[in-house]
Amino acid sequence: MTKGLQKDLQTNQEVGKLDLSGHTPMMQQYLTLKADFPDTLLFYRMGDFYEMFYADAERVAELLDITLTQRGQSAGQPIAMAGVPFHSVEGYLARLIKMGESVAICEQVGDPATSKGPVERKVVRVVTPGTLTDTELLPEKSESVLLALHPGPRNRCGLAWLAVTQGEVHLAECSPDELAGWIDRIAPSELLAASDLTPSFEQRLKSLRMASGRPPALTYRPDWQFDSALGRRKLTEQLQTANLAAWNAEELPQAHAAASALLAYAEHTQGRALTHVRGLRVERPDELIDLPQTTRRNLELVQTLRGEDAPTLFSLLDSCMTGMGSRMLKSWLLSPARDRAQATARHGAIADLQANSAWQRIRARLKGTSDVERITARLALNQVRPRELVALRNAIQNQDLLTLLPTGSGPLLNQISEDLAPPTEAAGLLQMALLDEPSSMIRDGGVIAAGLDAELDELRAISSNCDAFLLELETRERQRTGIANLRVQFNRVHGFYIEVTQGQADKVPADYRRRQTLKNAERFITPELKSFEDKALSAQERALAREKWLYEHLLAELQPHVARLTRFGRAIAGLDALCALAERSLTLGWCAPQFVREPCIEIRGGRHPVVEARLKETTGTPFIPNDTLLGLKGRMQVITGPNMGGKSTYMRQVALIVLLAAMGSHVPAQSCRLGPIDAIHTRIGAADDLANAQSTFMLEMTEAAQILHTATRASLVLMDEIGRGTSTFDGLALATGIAAHLHDKTQSFALFATHYFELTEFPAAHHAAVNVHVSAAESGAEIVFLHEIQPGPASRSYGLEVARLAGVPQAVLNHARHALAALEDGANQSRAQIDLFAPPPAAIPTLTSALESALDKINPDALSPREALEALYSLKKISTAV
Repeated sequence: MTKGLQKDLQTNQEVGKLDLSGHTPMMQQYLTLKADFPDTLLFYRMGDFYEMFYADAERVAELLDITLTQRGQSAGQPIAMAGVPFHSVEGYLARLIKMGESVAICEQVGDPATSKGPVERKVVRVVTPGTLTDTELLPEKSESVLLALHPGPRNRCGLAWLAVTQGEVHLAECSPDELAGWIDRIAPSELLAASDLTPSFEQRLKSLRMASGRPPALTYRPDWQFDSALGRRKLTEQLQTANLAAWNAEELPQAHAAASALLAYAEHTQGRALTHVRGLRVERPDELIDLPQTTRRNLELVQTLRGEDAPTLFSLLDSCMTGMGSRMLKSWLLSPARDRAQATARHGAIADLQANSAWQRIRARLKGTSDVERITARLALNQVRPRELVALRNAIQNQDLLTLLPTGSGPLLNQISEDLAPPTEAAGLLQMALLDEPSSMIRDGGVIAAGLDAELDELRAISSNCDAFLLELETRERQRTGIANLRVQFNRVHGFYIEVTQGQADKVPADYRRRQTLKNAERFITPELKSFEDKALSAQERALAREKWLYEHLLAELQPHVARLTRFGRAIAGLDALCALAERSLTLGWCAPQFVREPCIEIRGGRHPVVEARLKETTGTPFIPNDTLLGLKGRMQVITGPNMGGKSTYMRQVALIVLLAAMGSHVPAQSCRLGPIDAIHTRIGAADDLANAQSTFMLEMTEAAQILHTATRASLVLMDEIGRGTSTFDGLALATGIAAHLHDKTQSFALFATHYFELTEFPAAHHAAVNVHVSAAESGAEIVFLHEIQPGPASRSYGLEVARLAGVPQAVLNHARHALAALEDGANQSRAQIDLFAPPPAAIPTLTSALESALDKINPDALSPREALEALYSLKKISTAV
């Protein structure tokens, strides 16, 4: 598109006018449609292709590396043009969406046979990063989330988000400083914001990064759409209620404003109301265990530190048989509640499923089950395809899960049992209406079952029985006319005809009408053949139109069952996730945790689940379990020992066990007792953030500061090698101060790993801290890491031994040993003179006024040598007195 045209579209969209004079009728239609989507790529259907023009064509050609052409002119301007085949459009859409682009799909809706001028077209839906519903575009185990954000007064931001393939809107409010954490946890694919954002807030949004390292796609909407009253009304209409009191969502005006824009945009992109969205959830910071971005990254919950999907905690847990089960399990992992009721209910359900091995029979039945959740959402949006409906029908008919659920179960399985009651009426409609193996698209026909509609059956019979009718007619006409070589035939130019050779033309009956004369033959048509021709030539087209109408009628009949099907799909997903946890518990030898009221973390025989699985898979080596005992008398462990000894693994396993218990899973331990936990904070590993001008040490201190400001008595804090990014004395001083703050002020449960041996004296001055170390043994020149946590401080760090194992040259090691001996001698002489854990002095001593006064009286330039010597003796005497 030329710059002039692009400017005209953007300007005239606002004033409601668009000057199309001089453009061809086709371009007038295109530009009128494009004016409604100035910032969106428009895929304009022309025959078997989706075409793009002007700037859209140039952009798509560059992004997809397809051919850019020019075809004619419109209003004196050459028309840049690029296109993709309609039958393979999903692949191109997937690539564009991954790049953060949005695409408006424009289809032909008019009848070419009756259209005067260009066939009528309209945009039927808009595909954006946050509103994906197509199976081909969505990852099986994750959702595409759309988030709307509204910064309001009193330092509050409103958040509203949903996945279009699910039936629930989420609301929350937070401060601007908390926004990055919420964005990272929600991980939206697309972020909606008002077009009148302040430049500073806009820059804040553009600087946001998710775990993948990429920012969410940012889409601007008119500021009037972010209206609190309108949002509240939209929510009540969506939920079909008079108010939002049942969800405790009445007093969230900024979230209501965000919800207004969210629902308007979702409906705009889908081209219809979201009839399947009937749920609401308000998320408050004090209801979830806080898992900051650093914690999710360092613990490798869903992605490794290298950005891979495995091996992670989620990849280990996810033995689900369905994609919807995997998605639900991931949501449990990333959003554990502080309240223990939900986790306790899941623990009880796991125990029920393990009794009599019910989980095995259920998983066998779930295998191959289609994604009911997503199919139902596409059904509600009238985007579902025939084969998806057949898969839905099979999922309903094949699920006798109710008979497999254990009797006498707890409340969670009882609720799942209620929602699993199969929606038989919907299954009956699908069974009656659809073929067992329909075409993939309704436009291809071959979807509706025989016997559903008499008119469709007749049209199909005409097409399928055409050859038989012609043979039967030919036989009858030969008998009637006595013309033995008479033939009934068809071609695309002249249609159906009866052909008679010139020598037999005198035998032609009077009701034959000449259609064509050839050199050696005459071709005729009869009233009967003409009637059949009219039916036959239009039968296929009419059959396709009839099937399309019947299919749309079927979708309309299924709409009242959407809510029931949504609950059915979520019940299958929840049962699948619980069965996966039951299987993991038995397969991996995990135990049920016990929740208690007193503050404690007591783990006996704890193991790192991912490391243990990797060791078993790669080497067959057993994992060395360790105990962790944290409580009122010992809230902090100062952990020392060699590199490669397992300090970080030990710390991470404690955090993972706490998290697994909180999400409702069994845990890798012999036993586990846990008190209340409100957050898991980690400061592990060395990295930098050069894009934001943060060095390794700056990033380390920033993360430490966040922990010190936000951790509470109920938080679990992991600190690994704090202070190592600066000089030895600076680092030791900072590590000492941070440890003291965690112990004295925050009083969190803390695992504090360090190589500063001076910190092993910390527990002597701090009653709630204890020394532990990871053990190692030497045999000659060899070192063996035992990976056992033992009481007391380590005797040495074995740094030189680890360097030797890494392949450092022997000459370098020899030099290092001499340097180490010298440094240790100096440290031993100075250690007795320094008390690291003494309280800081009230003030730094300064020179007395007498010394300052004497110095002020001296003028060095006016002193003789003898006077200078006397002045020096005088200053010496004063300083000695001070």
